[in-house]
Amino acid sequence: MPSATGSAPGKLPFVVWVLAAGTFLMGTTEFVIAGLLPEMAADLNVSVSHVGLLITAFAVGMIVGGPTMAMSTLRLPQRHTLIGALTVFALGHAVAALSTSFTVVLTARVVTALATGAFWAVGFVIATTTAGPARSTRAVGVMMGGLTLANVIGVPIGSFVGHYTGWRGPFWALAVLAALAAAFVGRCIPRTEQRAEVSVRAEVRALGQGRLWLALGAAVLIMGGVLATYTYITPLLTDRAGIPARAVPLVLIAFGIGALGGTAIGGRLGDHRPMVTTITASAATSLILLALIPASNSPVAAVILAFVWRWPGSPSTRSSPLSLSASQATPPP
Repeated sequence: MPSATGSAPGKLPFVVWVLAAGTFLMGTTEFVIAGLLPEMAADLNVSVSHVGLLITAFAVGMIVGGPTMAMSTLRLPQRHTLIGALTVFALGHAVAALSTSFTVVLTARVVTALATGAFWAVGFVIATTTAGPARSTRAVGVMMGGLTLANVIGVPIGSFVGHYTGWRGPFWALAVLAALAAAFVGRCIPRTEQRAEVSVRAEVRALGQGRLWLALGAAVLIMGGVLATYTYITPLLTDRAGIPARAVPLVLIAFGIGALGGTAIGGRLGDHRPMVTTITASAATSLILLALIPASNSPVAAVILAFVWRWPGSPSTRSSPLSLSASQATPPP
């Protein structure tokens, strides 16, 4: 018999998988530009380094917009917030795909980042509350799995399609898929869902926890180093390693598989020894990125390091702040 959450006992509600699909789209758009830097630079008449700012703009929008949108939408219906976030996400990609101005594309990236922050802030709460206390960790894992799959599948496919259709093709695809996700969210989440009574003061008070800032600091340092390199992975592979541009999506797949393996292994290790896992991951990531400097002249070494460097960079360093935030927002049973 289905449970009250609309799923059979022991199974996650369907809405969790829909939210994971939305996370997949937003993870794809965050990183897909790394595989499209030369095409976008030529089309928008800017340098490759300028196009890299589109990833920076998205990250800044997430940093600022995540907490801001979370508190701004506290008293709004969760269903409306998610549908609105996905709609803005779709429109932002459509505007970027139609524009020939780098400034407009940059602005669209910031707006879509704000929408992504709102989606994640509400999505994690919905996933944990609908799944129930016994399955909340699984629900968060499924949502974060959408982000990992974005690295394994979404980014390489977007890069591959972009080489043949131009960078606007992946943007149009993301816009259409986000609109479809909004329709599914509208059907899966009831119009009168229960909401926890929360306040902005309580959310701000949660920022006083030392553990939260430790997790955020680790995420910033580790993921900052990894993503700063990943942003310019395409020119590094083509200009320094001499890998053909058409082969870059295959290297991105290797990068994504490394992320998938690192997430699986790091998640298990992090449950038992979180501090040791985080410190080890930080040290290993630093050494691998350092080795990439002299080794990037060799195509074989560059591909191997692209695969290996994501293993230690994955273990719960990015998901831990989100998981902690979700647990903060989830009302006690």
